[in-house]
Amino acid sequence: MRGSRLSVAPLSGLVLALSLTACGSTAPVDQTAGWSPNRLYSEATDERNAGAYEKAIALYEKLEGRAAGTPLAQQAQLDKAYAQYKSGEQAQALATLNRFMRLHPASPALDYALYLKGLVNFNDNLGLFGSLARQDLSERDQKAAKESFESFRELVTRFPDSRYTPDARSRMAYIVNSLAQYEVHVARYYHQRGAHVAAISRAQQALTDYPEAPALEEALFILIQSYDALGMTQLRDDARRVLVANYPQSDYLSRGFKGRDDPWWKLW
Repeated sequence: MRGSRLSVAPLSGLVLALSLTACGSTAPVDQTAGWSPNRLYSEATDERNAGAYEKAIALYEKLEGRAAGTPLAQQAQLDKAYAQYKSGEQAQALATLNRFMRLHPASPALDYALYLKGLVNFNDNLGLFGSLARQDLSERDQKAAKESFESFRELVTRFPDSRYTPDARSRMAYIVNSLAQYEVHVARYYHQRGAHVAAISRAQQALTDYPEAPALEEALFILIQSYDALGMTQLRDDARRVLVANYPQSDYLSRGFKGRDDPWWKLW
């Protein structure tokens, strides 16, 4: 019995030693441990430019910690948000941008942060396969479009001379048209299913909220059709007069909804 007890202790110690050795041998080694902040930023930027966004994000995060409180750390936050956006991580990109704007409200790069936030929501709403499916923003959920619009509006209001403002204005116009087309899309859906009161309501909503959008031509036509279906001839004729006055060459009066499948929208 004594011999058996003596033989167990060295074996246990050997197992423990081997276990500790194995743990030590598999511990990750930080290859960037000796890098300067400038080298970290340079390497991260090279990875981003090469399309290796996940590697770039990891390096930017390291830089944020090592250069905390410096302009370089602020730049790393913005570049990380861009890399997250390009890698399809919209939620993470928005979280990074919101954090940046909360921590650095007076940053000279705030206009870019607002622009990028608008862009993330804009492209998130459009969707990766939007162009392949010939599906425009009017047929998708409008929450992201509205949030995108608000970011662009804040940009053009606070920074009218920013280099990003002209493009933001163009995207705002697109979003407004999209929101108007969304109302018309729903109005057409109701009209085609015989829900004419609901169709009239949505078409009128588009006319009231978006008075200069291209989609209003169809909104007026939906009003004409729906009023006619309900036997409301005076309102039908009023809507027709407005349509003719504003769109004298309108195809809707001769073709109806036929031949109008080509989208009005423009993809970026």
